[in-house]
Amino acid sequence: MGKNAVHSRTRFQETLLDSNTTHPDVIPIYGFFPGEHFRQWLEEQGGSTRGWLERVDFDPAKPGSLVLVPKCLDNNISLDCVVLGLGTQEDASLAWWHYGALPGKLPPGAYSLDASGNLPVDKNRAHLAWILGSYSFATYYKSKRGGTEKLPVLSTEMSESTQHMAAAYFLTRDLINIPASDMGPAQLEVAASELASEFGASMKVVQGDDLLSQNFPQIHAVGRAARPDTDQAPRLLDLSWGDSGKSIVLVGKGVTFDTGGLDIKPATGMRLMKKDMAGAAQVLGLASLIMSMNLDCRLRVLVAAVENSIGGDAFRPGDILTARNGKTTEVDNTDAEGRLILADCLTYACESNPDLVIDCATLTGAQRVAMGTDIAGVFSNRATILSRLQHIGEDLSDPVWSLPLHRPYRKELDSTVADLKNCGASGYAGAITAALYLQEFLVKDPTWIHVDFMGYNSAARPGRPEGGEAMGIRALFAFIREFIESPE
Repeated sequence: MGKNAVHSRTRFQETLLDSNTTHPDVIPIYGFFPGEHFRQWLEEQGGSTRGWLERVDFDPAKPGSLVLVPKCLDNNISLDCVVLGLGTQEDASLAWWHYGALPGKLPPGAYSLDASGNLPVDKNRAHLAWILGSYSFATYYKSKRGGTEKLPVLSTEMSESTQHMAAAYFLTRDLINIPASDMGPAQLEVAASELASEFGASMKVVQGDDLLSQNFPQIHAVGRAARPDTDQAPRLLDLSWGDSGKSIVLVGKGVTFDTGGLDIKPATGMRLMKKDMAGAAQVLGLASLIMSMNLDCRLRVLVAAVENSIGGDAFRPGDILTARNGKTTEVDNTDAEGRLILADCLTYACESNPDLVIDCATLTGAQRVAMGTDIAGVFSNRATILSRLQHIGEDLSDPVWSLPLHRPYRKELDSTVADLKNCGASGYAGAITAALYLQEFLVKDPTWIHVDFMGYNSAARPGRPEGGEAMGIRALFAFIREFIESPE
């Protein structure tokens, strides 16, 4: 399954119409805000089109309103064009997402989003929304279902960078959506290995008890209860690509299923825990984008792949763990396991003196309480970095929001028997105290960004079906590209 996810991430390309072939039956899609542009277009149309839009009372000010305009030729009725309402100018920054609803609503056919050459929204974003709206995860249906991925669109209109971005989303979504029965640590390794092979990257794996001999003790402790002689054995995945430019390290939390450990989750809290490896999925998606766009950098991806299981060898509340950097942690709660495995990864990442370290993790429920499920929370030890990343996210309609590394809260992690605890004592500011815990394991103070996010759409919206999701990936990629190209 991991291998399939990597190779199927570009499956949408099968629906792109060949740019070297004439397609007389392509149906144009026209999107409009209310105003002069719409009125002028309407005046240029035939009476039948104007009359049809008047009869159905089409209003472009209603966001997402959709009209299929028919035509009749030789007593045959067919679809002439599609007209899409984008809402008012107040909604303009998010209007491109409405194109993501179309693959699920339109009848079979071949479509053009930019037939007029005058799209009212950003062309690349409209096409990205279309592709993301065509996504479906149908691997486990017994009978083949008709999917939205079968609606073709003209490839001449779609940029190569948009296709690479869509592939990164598809990979991230697929890896999250695959159930833990088919996406354990071994299958996550397969996905990373296949990605490395495709782009000529190198790949190393440290697995099982070798984690102890090579000094990744907290990764081993969290994952050791998950049948160590099977595919569930804990492991560190280490992918490297590129030999010039700035050094970028991406770190992903790869908890392929989280029971909570001995501090077991309730049923409602455990139901979606296949998504607890969304951080790993996102950094693999981001890596695929960096490599496919051939950015001039030395890229490294570190994924701690474990299952937080219950068993006779499970780590316990009250245990004291020693991390890679020698610091000791008193385990206050086994359900705060993600920060334990990330700690070893962050220390390891810093040992190569990188220019930038970014970790992604579905780390805390507190972040979702603070910001909801749509916005990724970001922390950094460089204030200017946070400001720039948030600004980029706003420009791209890919929101990330900064939270503070408020040092006075560090005392929440104080322990009477170890260097620190893995949970705050009060239960308040959980996302901040988790980030402060991670900061304890940075060596040599590299530029660091920590991303805490949901990784899952709890309800479907245009371009964003229910299920696994990359969140902040466009903002992160744009920031990384800018960081690489900056002279400093």
